[in-house]
Amino acid sequence: MLLKNVDLNQLIIKRTITITPNTSLLDAREILLRHNLKRLVVINSKKCPVGIITEKDIAKTIYALGDKPIKSVRVSGFMSKKLFIVKKTASVYDCAKIMKRHRISSVIVLGKNGILEGLVTKTDLASIFLTHAVNPLTISKIMTRKVVTAMPGDSLLYVESLLIHNKISRIIIQRNNIPVGIITYRDFVPAKLPHWIIQSADPIEIENYRTKKDLSEFQVNQMSHLLHFKAVDIMASNPIIVKADEDVAIAVLLMIRNGISGLPVVKNSKLVGIITKADIVKAIAEA
Repeated sequence: MLLKNVDLNQLIIKRTITITPNTSLLDAREILLRHNLKRLVVINSKKCPVGIITEKDIAKTIYALGDKPIKSVRVSGFMSKKLFIVKKTASVYDCAKIMKRHRISSVIVLGKNGILEGLVTKTDLASIFLTHAVNPLTISKIMTRKVVTAMPGDSLLYVESLLIHNKISRIIIQRNNIPVGIITYRDFVPAKLPHWIIQSADPIEIENYRTKKDLSEFQVNQMSHLLHFKAVDIMASNPIIVKADEDVAIAVLLMIRNGISGLPVVKNSKLVGIITKADIVKAIAEA
């Protein structure tokens, strides 16, 4: 057994902010950014879940829009209607197995009469691992060794295509097999400004752009323009790394403390893998 005391009732189920199918894409995006969320559950008039959207869904939808009007796009048009649900009587292992089998990041918890009770996420399971692990576990034993990477000079169009086609959430940017940056879907929602603009523009104007709640169609369609820039223009530099021989608990602590879901793994400063919350979920599911 990998964990002790793993009843779901002992886990703090995240009560999620919800939206309706008629919510616009722009409003959904604004809610995600304002509350620093990664997903929203879509409910009907009876407060029963009918769909779920993630920041990845929004990024993909914007990516595919091209020159089409964005203000008319509603959540009902791109939300995932395939829901993965458990009851409060389920175990942490049950949640982990569902997440692993379907490669998802959360399961919906239902109460009486099918009413939404909350969510259990990969972050919740990683937190449980941190506090309830029975024995130490070395990062090298559960990390993903095959890492999709890009170079600092690669185009953003190429980077986003890697994210989408490999069905992954982050790309490690490396130079000479040394991790120098990381790009996730959040970096495209909205796309960050290139470094050369940041260096020459008014800092107040930049901050206003990044936190602006009302994203116009013109600004959204600039996505295709920004994608001509390089990975170095939007990557998070100097990524937090862990060593292959360190304990998984250290990786979990770093991820939770910094609000991230994956860390490059190095040996002698060279990239040898990546550890994500999905790897931890897989370890729990297979225990």
